[in-house]
Amino acid sequence: VQLVESGGGLVQAGGSLRLFCVASGRTFSAYTMGWFRQAPGKEREFVAGFRSSGANSYYADYVKGRFTIHRDNAKRTMDLQMNSLKPEDTAVYYCAVTGRLLIISTLRDSGQYDYWGQGTQVTASS
Repeated sequence: VQLVESGGGLVQAGGSLRLFCVASGRTFSAYTMGWFRQAPGKEREFVAGFRSSGANSYYADYVKGRFTIHRDNAKRTMDLQMNSLKPEDTAVYYCAVTGRLLIISTLRDSGQYDYWGQGTQVTASS
């Protein structure tokens, strides 16, 4: 499986960005998919994701209400719409997948994911 992210950039606080992730591989609809981010000097943290197929989405509390995740199984894409960006959202954002169906309590665990994209930088300036 290969994952390619795009859409990062520099915006002022309060602005918006949309990130995209394109995946190769079979049975895309069965993947558990998620977005993670890592700021300098900090651990990688969960942002949002789907357990599988895209029927249910999950968000970290610190992005809930501002970020929206969407998945298109036919196009093998997942995107993350980020609104009302804050300086603390500044990080490298990664798309990640696993072929396993994760339980909700492990969805946020980066160690559960098998494949990662190269990351895309998001910077929200104050």
